[in-house]
Amino acid sequence: MTAHDQIRAMLDQLMGTGRNGENNRFQVKFSDPKVCKSFLLSCCPHEILSSTRMDLGDCPKIHDLALRADFEKASHAKDYYYDIDAMEHLQAFIADCDRRTELAKQRLAETQEELSAEVALKANKVHELAEQIGKKLARAEQLGAEGFVEESMKLMEEIEDLRKKKSAAEGEYRNSMPASSYQQQKLRVCEVCSAYLGIHDNDRRLADHFGGKLHLGFIKIREKLSELEKTVEGRKQQKRQEMSNRDREREREREDRERERIKERERDRDRDRVGSSSSRDRVRDRDRSHRRSRSSSHSRSEKRSRSRSKSHSSRSHRSRSSSCSRRSRSHRSRSGDRRKDRSHSRDKKREGRESSRSRRVSEENGDGHVKTESEELDEYKVKSE
Repeated sequence: MTAHDQIRAMLDQLMGTGRNGENNRFQVKFSDPKVCKSFLLSCCPHEILSSTRMDLGDCPKIHDLALRADFEKASHAKDYYYDIDAMEHLQAFIADCDRRTELAKQRLAETQEELSAEVALKANKVHELAEQIGKKLARAEQLGAEGFVEESMKLMEEIEDLRKKKSAAEGEYRNSMPASSYQQQKLRVCEVCSAYLGIHDNDRRLADHFGGKLHLGFIKIREKLSELEKTVEGRKQQKRQEMSNRDREREREREDRERERIKERERDRDRDRVGSSSSRDRVRDRDRSHRRSRSSSHSRSEKRSRSRSKSHSSRSHRSRSSSCSRRSRSHRSRSGDRRKDRSHSRDKKREGRESSRSRRVSEENGDGHVKTESEELDEYKVKSE
């Protein structure tokens, strides 16, 4: 990691994902299930044991220092109970480590020469003193590096006393068994990190082990787990109570929404009922007006039919009277025609008689002249005068 990356990580850890208004690179919130809750509490084994003999590799969940900063800010206002999730994660990991420790002990018991109870007790005493020396030596070196010189010197004095006790315990252990058997390396499994420790290891090697990242990492994980287990029962009870309260609140909200929906449906039914009644009234009014219009149209049609019948009767009467008048006129015209014909025939007969008389007179006179009627009339006038 470059210096720029280190500075960026430090700023993310201090200021969170909202630094300079930018979003985090994973585009998630700390409450997302994909985020490691143990990492947010700084106790993820994948992070603690990285670059050790038991490196677990990358965590399957998201690790981001900015998300941890966001969680630390948000946890002041709300309790997320992520410690319970972290405890369950650490419990599973430590249980797996304890199983590996038991398997390593079984393999040592099968491969190493079995010791008597007395010799095994003396060997265990040597191991315990060696572990104490290694732990104190690693602690003294750490305090010296941090500048606590006086505390480091006090630990070194205690280490000298432990070395004297260890030398005495080694002498007792050597005298309790044959020299050939004593030269064999007697191994022991570390109860913390499952590493193998030898009874003939020097102080420097023991200090490197007990002050190493693997052993200290396991110590940190176990201490964190022990701390979480002390409060887990009360925290679980508190979480259950809060969840039940939340469930009751959600249930009340759901009931309120259901009541509101029922009221809304009732209002809709009332509106539909009012609308249907008004529509029925409109239909009734329309039917009534339609019936009135039909009755009025029927009455008008009856009047029209009566008027048509009257007009028809009057027309028929007029037609009959006109036909009678036509017949009478035709009869009169025929009678007049007959009279005209008779008068015409009389005129013709008279003319015929006159013409025959005039021919007869002319024949009598002998001149052969036939007098006309006008001449005869003039002659008659002359005679009358």
